[in-house]
Amino acid sequence: MSSSGLRDVVEQRRPNAAVGWLVVGSLVAVAAGEIVAGEVVWGVFVLVAAAVALVPPVAFRDATAMLPWEVLVLTALPAIGRVAVAGQRVDGMTFTGRVTTYVAVAAIALVVAVEMDVFTPVRMNHTFAVVFVTITTVAAAGVWAVLRFASDTLLGTTFLLDSRPDAVVESALMWDFVAATVAGVAAGFLFEYYFRRHTDLAARIPEGVGRT
Repeated sequence: MSSSGLRDVVEQRRPNAAVGWLVVGSLVAVAAGEIVAGEVVWGVFVLVAAAVALVPPVAFRDATAMLPWEVLVLTALPAIGRVAVAGQRVDGMTFTGRVTTYVAVAAIALVVAVEMDVFTPVRMNHTFAVVFVTITTVAAAGVWAVLRFASDTLLGTTFLLDSRPDAVVESALMWDFVAATVAGVAAGFLFEYYFRRHTDLAARIPEGVGRT
């Protein structure tokens, strides 16, 4: 089958939904593995990503009301990639740190934006679409920072409070928000210039669901 033929297949509603459910199942499996391995905060984060992806089929009570499979794959890549490159470093940067974390945060923001655009009456102009995804990413990064602080305080982990001076921790947090902003801008442009302009979303949505 040619690449264009394969694309025609996965852009149909049922095949798109099947791939989507497969990806969500992978996210749940990764989350369970992380929790068993003691990475509770990251495991919960991945479960949240899976839960956000399941909002449309649950809300509309239709198993085929799934997001475009490309969005879900982008959401799963950081979670699965984190397992594959755990502990590896390049020039002092740990892949399981800012790189995977904020790509994952931006991916969740992208999921929220696509859900709103596809399954609700909300419509965004070009500029607002990019800004919305960016701001959502930064907001999610803030929630992630609060979760890490709460985990360190209540569970004794060392995500943020790891004996470093307060000034160093605060500086690292600010760089985290810089990284989140960069990832958010990239996700915003991906949302606007790929999913809104070059993807046939209508073929993947059950009749009467969304775009009212």
